[in-house]
Amino acid sequence: MSGLVNTVVIFAVVVLVLVRQFRASRVDAGRRWWLVPVVLAVIALREPGVIDPHHHTEAILLLGAELLIGLATGAGWAWTTRMWAETDGSVWSRSTKASAIVWVVGVGLRAALFGIGVLIGVHQDSSALLLALAATLLVRSGILAWRSGMLHPAVGQATAYGDGVPRAPWKERV
Repeated sequence: MSGLVNTVVIFAVVVLVLVRQFRASRVDAGRRWWLVPVVLAVIALREPGVIDPHHHTEAILLLGAELLIGLATGAGWAWTTRMWAETDGSVWSRSTKASAIVWVVGVGLRAALFGIGVLIGVHQDSSALLLALAATLLVRSGILAWRSGMLHPAVGQATAYGDGVPRAPWKERV
């Protein structure tokens, strides 16, 4: 894929994720929460321009820093997400203002990293950003799935018709 297509994919995924996460949504830990990050990682790794061949060491260091920022952003985003369990046992989540701050800081750090790469002359492909986005989503989804497992309310006895209705006291017959 070209850099323009990767940029469009990154932008579309970010907009979709942000719009969905700032609304209350049901968390389903049994779902394939890891699928979208894995697909993004495969798309990123298929590109040959992830590492600049002329600045091999610097490019690897920048990619490592990009991935660390992605992992930290995903963890921060997951821990600042509000989660709650409904009485039916479903778990819901919604990102908070603190989550938005985590996103802004993560984007700022990535922009600074890109600036450092430009200053030292390293060609940076959009594949590195796509790979870091995959890491962010994978960590966030994994932590939310783990947190949702701890929020399920205790399963009580199932109610039946007539439960809770006072019964007449038992009479002893002689």
